[in-house]
Formats: sequence, C-alpha cells, structure tokens
Amino acid sequence: MIITRTPYRLSLFGGGTDYNPWFEEHGGLVIAAAMGYYCYLSVRPLPPFFEDHTSRVVYSKIESVLKHSDIQHPAVRGCLEYLGISDGVEIHHDGDLPARSGIGSSSSFTVGLLHALHGLREKMTDARSLATQAIHVEQDILGESVGIQDQIMAANGGLRVIEIERTGDWKAKPLLIPLEYQQSLQDHILLGFSGISRLAEKNAKAKVENIRKGRTIDTIQELLGIANAGLQALSGQSDFSEIGNLLDQSWVLKRQLADGVSADWMDDLYRTAKKNGAYGGKLMGAGGGGFFFFLAPPQKHQRIKECLPQIKVWVPFKMDNEGSQVIFYNHQH
Repeated sequence: MIITRTPYRLSLFGGGTDYNPWFEEHGGLVIAAAMGYYCYLSVRPLPPFFEDHTSRVVYSKIESVLKHSDIQHPAVRGCLEYLGISDGVEIHHDGDLPARSGIGSSSSFTVGLLHALHGLREKMTDARSLATQAIHVEQDILGESVGIQDQIMAANGGLRVIEIERTGDWKAKPLLIPLEYQQSLQDHILLGFSGISRLAEKNAKAKVENIRKGRTIDTIQELLGIANAGLQALSGQSDFSEIGNLLDQSWVLKRQLADGVSADWMDDLYRTAKKNGAYGGKLMGAGGGGFFFFLAPPQKHQRIKECLPQIKVWVPFKMDNEGSQVIFYNHQH
C-alpha cells in the first residue's frame, strides 16, 4: 500500500492569469500558499479474487468495476489511463476539508493520485513532473477548463510566486520573506466555509470563454498588475492593510470575470466583514460558494466571526511547506 498526502491551496493574487488562453498571449503571475490541510490517497494492488470487479474506488461514492474505462470518477479514470495501468487496484480518498470549495481540491486529488500510482510502480517522481502530469491529465485527457496554479501548488507546497511564460513554461519560486513576517501573515488570515460546495467547471468554463473572446482583457490585465503590486508589497514586508487593500481591489475585479462568481448574499457577507475590521479578502477558487478568505488584524477575528453567523465553520489557517508527500510505503508483490 502507498499513501500520499497532498496540500490544498490558498490563492492570494493573480488567479485568472494561469488560464492558457491568457498566459499564451500575455504571460501570467500567481502568488499562492499551500495550506496545512490535505487530501489523502491510498492505493494498493487488488488481487483478482472477485468475479464482479477487478478494481475498487472509494470516495464519497464506492465504485466496483471490471474495466477502468467504466470508472465514473474523472480524475481516477484519467490517471489510470495516462499511466497505462490495467491491473486491479483499490483506491481510497479522504480529505481534511470539503471538496468543491475553492481550495484546489480537484488538482490536489489528481497530483496525490499520480504520486501514489507512481509509487505503486516503484518509481520516484519529482514535484515538477507531478504538476506537469496533473495539468496534462486535467486539461488534455479530461478536457477540463482549469488553470495551472492548483497543480503546481499541490505538488510543490510552500508560499510561492508562479511565473508563467507564453510558451506555458513556468517557475514556482519560493516567496522569500522573514519567518516572523510569514507567521504574521498566517495570523492575519481568516478562513470561513460558506456551507455551499459547487463544481468549479461552469464558472471556470465561462471565464475561459470570456478570455478567448477578449471580453475580460482589461480586467485580467488589471489583476496581473495587482499581482505584481502584491508581490512587491509582500517582498517589502508592507503593512497588512496595504495587502488587504490589494486583495479588495482584486476581488472587485474577479467578480467581473464571469456571471456566477458572486451573488448578493456573498457581497453582503463580504461588506459586513469589511465593516467589522477586515482589510480585504475574497471568495476562494472559481467562485459561487466554498471558502471565504479575509485578511484582518488577529484582534478583529472574533468580532468578524460574531457578525457572520451565516458561516458555520471557521478554519484556522496554517501553511504547508512540503507539497505532495508519500507518507506510507509498503509495496508487496
């Protein structure tokens, strides 16, 4: 059996510039942090003992199939197809946080599963290969409208600056800031779950279509400018009110990328948080539900929570610095 642990991510600046139609024309820049909350995948060979199935996949559903092409879970089917695995396997998924909540959980799943399947074949793989393969599975094999930051962050971990060339080549550089400042950044972050899970595909597809048709060129150009300003502010250890203001500007622009990114109740919630001490923030991921992220002085966190009874679950933010890891390996033939 092989078990992998792969982090989710919190995107700070530059989301949208990691979509292919954008960066292939203009390049991209994303600043993101891997979260200390994880997707766990366990994989083991399944001996041919059963007449009604050769493989079993356990997530929110349980699938028992004779052929891998019959697997309904897209990422499982895509990863097995990509690696050419036809032997019987048993795959189990667990996660620290809800799926479909704006934290890059789908890509964390894909990266973690690829990592485990490579281990099953007794092959080592590095973070760059894992990210590149996950992008290929999601974009080319499954045909999903996804960017490339989630896979990169899941594989690499840390607080990163992702620079994307027009060719599609990318670098995931550590954002080098003093440990005390990084800790203070963590202490200012407040995460709350809206209680609504959603499929990102619809909003993401609309964003990609708007980029292709040139409807959001000015908006994303502004988001790219804010990402550069955010990089300078973080690198220069600026006051968190300045960084929060940039996040606020970014959220106002993000709402323009596609219908469905926000809704009236989400806007009201965001305004309430700002009135009660938040410098800025946003709805994470493609929008439409999931986690809210606010940047606020730690001493204001309790007041913000009390003013937002709609948010039932608050999650302490912590950062991951390791990326996808094999945490258990016992491969018996």
